[in-house]
Amino acid sequence: KNICNFLLFLPQLSQKCTSDLKHSLKFLLTETSGETNFPEFEGTATVDNIEIGHCDNINVKAKPKQDWEMVRQHPTHIDWYTHNCVKTQHILKANLNDLKQHLNQTEGLHVLQRMNGCEWDDESNKVTGFIQYGYDGEDLLTLDLQTKTWITPKAQADVKKYLGETDKRGTDLMKAFLVSECPDLLQTYVRSEKSFLQRTERPSVSFLQKTPSSPVCCHATGFYPDRADLFWRKDGEEIHEGVEKGQILPNHDGTFQMSSELNVSLIRHEDWRRYDCVFQLSGLTEDIVSTLDKTQIQTNWGKIVNFIGPVVGGAAGVVLLLVISGVLYCCWRNRNGGKQGNHTQSFQI
Repeated sequence: KNICNFLLFLPQLSQKCTSDLKHSLKFLLTETSGETNFPEFEGTATVDNIEIGHCDNINVKAKPKQDWEMVRQHPTHIDWYTHNCVKTQHILKANLNDLKQHLNQTEGLHVLQRMNGCEWDDESNKVTGFIQYGYDGEDLLTLDLQTKTWITPKAQADVKKYLGETDKRGTDLMKAFLVSECPDLLQTYVRSEKSFLQRTERPSVSFLQKTPSSPVCCHATGFYPDRADLFWRKDGEEIHEGVEKGQILPNHDGTFQMSSELNVSLIRHEDWRRYDCVFQLSGLTEDIVSTLDKTQIQTNWGKIVNFIGPVVGGAAGVVLLLVISGVLYCCWRNRNGGKQGNHTQSFQI
């Protein structure tokens, strides 16, 4: 089995261009058992969906992913992440072993995930915490912070005790972390890196097509923030028929990319110019509009023609980028919430 088939429960990145000023701090944790090319344990911290730190069972020391002032001025901050990563790895490993025994699934590849964190609206000052578990790609356990009640599917109602979530003190500690310490840390990040997190970067937009009969993909990359939308229009009106919209995906440099495909098989050649690809980004006052034009399509079956905008690495690079991004999306796709682990009553990230 491909491990990517399992890693599907994490919250979906927003696709709509909105004006809200919510910020998020998320801790994404994955423990696997069985044969896989992935590390047994991986932990990632993100701010506004930008990876800021990573650790795994091979590279135990947490590694910063951004050259942020807070990390430079406070090197012990990385030690805090390292300490929590090591502790959480042992907890999730024990959780997964207990869960497999309970479900009589001791053989094969299995994946336990946890995501916890918080959101902060810097206009209303509203704070929201979340924690959620997933097992083999399915939602497993979610904490309702209002009632401090763990919610789980009926078929797995007794799973809480195998994740160490039956202890009231542990639940209280987790809630305190999610609604107090986590927002404080998030606000520190946002204020110290305001120029980075509140910047606006325009994308390059290109048309891509695999074969002459394939859909035309409108691909936008290099934009920031991730509050964006990409859609097709005909005669100035948004269309949905024949359109397949992709998710917003992260780039390695802290920017984002997304794509939207249009089935052109039934469109007459003379009607192509009636279709536009429209990109909208929070922070930009004007839409980026690209009219469908065969001479502007980048292909991988023949000569590479003109671009609408520069794309990294030419046709092969774009195809490779899309393949890699698709794998990352499979493995870290998001849906709603956050999660925690067992065997100690504490608030480890």
